[in-house]
Amino acid sequence: MTQDDAHTTAGYRRRQVLAGAAALGIGGVAGCLSESEPEAGLIGSGRAGRPEPGGTTIEELPDLQGDLTVYSGRNEFLIGTIEEHLSAVYDDFDPSFRYAGSTEHVNTILTEGSGTPADVFFSVNAGALGTLADEGRTRSLPEDVLSATTEEFRTEEWVGTSGRVRTIPYNTETLDESDLPSDILAYETFDGDLGWAPSYGSCQAFVTALRLLKGEERTREWLEGVIDGGIQAYNNEFAVSQAVADGDLDAGFANHYYIQRVLDGSPDAPIDTAFTSGDAGATFNIAGAAVVDETDSPELAENFLRHLLSAEVQEFFAVETFEYPTVPAVEPVGELPGLDELDLPDIDLTALSDLEPTVELMRSAGAQI
Repeated sequence: MTQDDAHTTAGYRRRQVLAGAAALGIGGVAGCLSESEPEAGLIGSGRAGRPEPGGTTIEELPDLQGDLTVYSGRNEFLIGTIEEHLSAVYDDFDPSFRYAGSTEHVNTILTEGSGTPADVFFSVNAGALGTLADEGRTRSLPEDVLSATTEEFRTEEWVGTSGRVRTIPYNTETLDESDLPSDILAYETFDGDLGWAPSYGSCQAFVTALRLLKGEERTREWLEGVIDGGIQAYNNEFAVSQAVADGDLDAGFANHYYIQRVLDGSPDAPIDTAFTSGDAGATFNIAGAAVVDETDSPELAENFLRHLLSAEVQEFFAVETFEYPTVPAVEPVGELPGLDELDLPDIDLTALSDLEPTVELMRSAGAQI
């Protein structure tokens, strides 16, 4: 993804970090650099036929230099490559990622108080970011960091780095897209075999959105409708999507990227993605990051957030984790519509982590959780 030693700065060099990266670079960089020449490079494998990602490249950003502690609620298997890549690009950058659940990290930061070593909090959801900000434990972010994303995916104290949208995976051998209702409420009487993962956090966040938008009683009616209709429960939403592709289900409820993962492994699988319109069935949730108030390195922490919003890292989220980039100049993977084409509901994303009343409602309606 980038240039060679013409961009070496501050007395140290950026070096090639991933095999084959140069051949896939931004700006058409050919894969002819020697191993000793610096190369920021694409992060991950890339995807053939992808347009060049827009936005700000790593080469245009301030260099990362110094020690940085990141409390990450995102799993290492998803974002560990970013840590490795940036550590290799910048010889004098030494990040320490501590992996745990987002809520656990919030509680840890609050418990640690002014002595927390955390510089950056990287969360899997907006709710945890909102909680930390409400407790006064985050710093206001510079305008250039915030303006990299659209207004819906940021506040003054945190910024969305990638996102996932609720979808309806459906089997293309049994259904046409026109058979899928555009109103999530219509699925309580859907004529077909449905699946969901009611114990899964993303499913519970979806039901939370339904509860916030339609109220508890209407949500109960919907839950009772799909349960009485025989909806099948799975352990996770990848399993739901795979069951759709296998023909065990006609359709289901899942985050969009599980469908992309099925297709990544089986490109000819009979599965496609449908969207509802402006309701809980099209809820968009984000992963994001904030600078912790007690950081000793606020400038480095802000620069790290700039790198999370760089063209290279946003492209990584698109092609490797199959998420929606939150920088509009970077396109989602596959045949997914762009963010500006989705009809998303107007909902406070930080409220989606209020799962306890949702779980109680789901259980009282008959869901096996």
